[in-house]
Amino acid sequence: MKMHESAENYLEMILMLSQSGNPIRAIDIANALDYTKPSVSVAMKKLRLEGHIVVDAGGYILLTESGREIAQKMYDRHTLISSWLMALGVDRATALHDACKMEHDMSEQSFAAIKRHVEEWLRDK
Repeated sequence: MKMHESAENYLEMILMLSQSGNPIRAIDIANALDYTKPSVSVAMKKLRLEGHIVVDAGGYILLTESGREIAQKMYDRHTLISSWLMALGVDRATALHDACKMEHDMSEQSFAAIKRHVEEWLRDK
């Protein structure tokens, strides 16, 4: 079953915030995404029920193995696609925006082809 784009975005943001090494709460996610805290709380409950996150007694949010896999996949896609678009001459803001849309709907086959192309291009530089 395909996960909703918004859930993938939440998981990706949790991953990105966790890279700082600081504990993550719902308010941190709300601030990073510019969403309301109630919206984030509803999403966190759903992600928790689906087994993608755990919330400890202190209210800190951690990715489970399944949540980390999804988040890492989205982050890798976003990073590669936005870098590729910028290398093609697309301005940073547009590349980041477009990559965010493309990362969710692109097939594994198309992403693998783009990744191979970018890796070959970088090798030949």
